[in-house]
Amino acid sequence: MDQIDTVLIVDDDLEIRNLLSDYLEKEGFRTVTAADGKEMWTVLDKSKIDLIVLDLMLPGDDGLVLCRNLRSQSAIPVIMLTARGEETERIIGLEMGADDYLAKPFNSRELLARIKSVLRRTRTLSSSSNQQSSRYFLFGDWRLDTVNRHLISPDNVVIPISGGEYQLLHIFLTHPNRVLSRDQLLDLSHGREMQPFDRSIDVMVSRLRRSLHDTKDSKIIQTVRNEGYIFTVNVKVEK
Repeated sequence: MDQIDTVLIVDDDLEIRNLLSDYLEKEGFRTVTAADGKEMWTVLDKSKIDLIVLDLMLPGDDGLVLCRNLRSQSAIPVIMLTARGEETERIIGLEMGADDYLAKPFNSRELLARIKSVLRRTRTLSSSSNQQSSRYFLFGDWRLDTVNRHLISPDNVVIPISGGEYQLLHIFLTHPNRVLSRDQLLDLSHGREMQPFDRSIDVMVSRLRRSLHDTKDSKIIQTVRNEGYIFTVNVKVEK
């Protein structure tokens, strides 16, 4: 029996919540709705959620604050919605941990495609990890647990990372000491066509560097000018 994914829609506009809920349920999803951050946390405490569609402009804590707080404890994929279409707003959303970004007004079919793409990216990478005989990737004094999807620091502390960061790190760990262009990283991590002047990979690399405490001295991920990025640390696998 195929799994039915549950999407949490967080938007203070009742009409939008109902429209999206009805549309996604017709497309085979189970949906739950929330009008603000307080209701969102209540739903997350009670239900297993596979993906969150999160509006940026909310009463109380806005979507950026909620996404940042969510990322400190969960890797649930997040698609951010906003009435603002500027690139700066999109980049801020990605920096806070969103996996994708869609500006209002939007086509419901495009949102559906984004939801399926994000879920597919997450599951494909997770599935490929589980098919491997190794559970851990060891690099330097760090570990990536591919079963629990945990990044473990040299001090044996679990570092919260988003689904996008996990995917990007997994790509680097399976392609160490090799220059990967932005196009390659976009194809491997997003599974969708690149937008013109898309800076999401640069944002994601920046976030991953912060999670790894990667500085100019440690140089775990190096920028190769006009080419892309290279993961410079030797990688070992462990069952």
